Amino acid sequence: MGLKERTPTTVQEYLDYKTKFSNWGRWGDDDQFGTLNHINPDIVKETANLIKTGKSVSCANPLATQAVIPDSHRNPKPADHEMSVHERGSGDYIGVSYHGFVNTHIDALCHFFTKSVEEGGRLYNDKDPALVTESGATSHSIENWRDGIVTRGVLYDIPKFRGTDFVELDKPVEGWELEDWAKSQGITPQTGDAVFIRSGYKSFWEAHPDLKMTFPPNTPGNAPSIIEFLYNTDASLLGWDLQESGYRDHDYPARIAVHEVIIPHMGMPILDNADFDRLSNTCEELGRYTFHLTIAPLVVEGGTGSPVNPIALF
Repeated sequence: MGLKERTPTTVQEYLDYKTKFSNWGRWGDDDQFGTLNHINPDIVKETANLIKTGKSVSCANPLATQAVIPDSHRNPKPADHEMSVHERGSGDYIGVSYHGFVNTHIDALCHFFTKSVEEGGRLYNDKDPALVTESGATSHSIENWRDGIVTRGVLYDIPKFRGTDFVELDKPVEGWELEDWAKSQGITPQTGDAVFIRSGYKSFWEAHPDLKMTFPPNTPGNAPSIIEFLYNTDASLLGWDLQESGYRDHDYPARIAVHEVIIPHMGMPILDNADFDRLSNTCEELGRYTFHLTIAPLVVEGGTGSPVNPIALF
């Protein structure tokens, strides 16, 4: 079953992922980078060869300052943006709760435990969750990535591959579709790639403006079989516009199944809630789906992640 047989991940396979695809100890007991270790200086230098036109594209949504739908899990805590205008200029204050399903952000490795603390949950690399405190995380936090993430980005444009506007709820993105998309575009997955999966975020919400998002998600997105693809190709990070699928033919013992494997077990950062529409248009226009990628997290000491503005450079 699974990726090789091109069948949806079973519950047992999903449970096995947590040990089969674990990277605990792979880069040493004190590792703070997880799968970002796949990005070495040679890969960073090689990405410069992807810059041909000088065109840059942002992959971020604007900070959401208004609730989308009252009592919806999509954006229950709108960002604060307060302006101050005076005689000789202006200033502003921004406060944002960036985790969730609207604001573009990157998850640090302290964001998820393997299971609840009461059940003996651990952080990535078998670290004690007590290292995460109300005053900040003392391990696996976002400031470890203050020097930025620079690598090859690859856009996997699944609606374009399927000939649809967006991924349907009962047809989540599967790992073998990533393989097929890469083959169709003449792309060979490489160690250190940032895998960006487009599911059609804007088109989906335009078609469902009154959908009240619940948790676990009742929205389309990605199935657990993408985890196999990410591990087998030595990807450095996952980015997506729509996150976990609400598809429930298999009742996985998780609230958000992909997050709960790749962050605490694989040590893989996730770029959540990206905007890949302009990126998709640029890739189609230029006839290539690979690009130089830069992600620069804010230096939030002890932070569980950061708002980011990923830049694709062609």
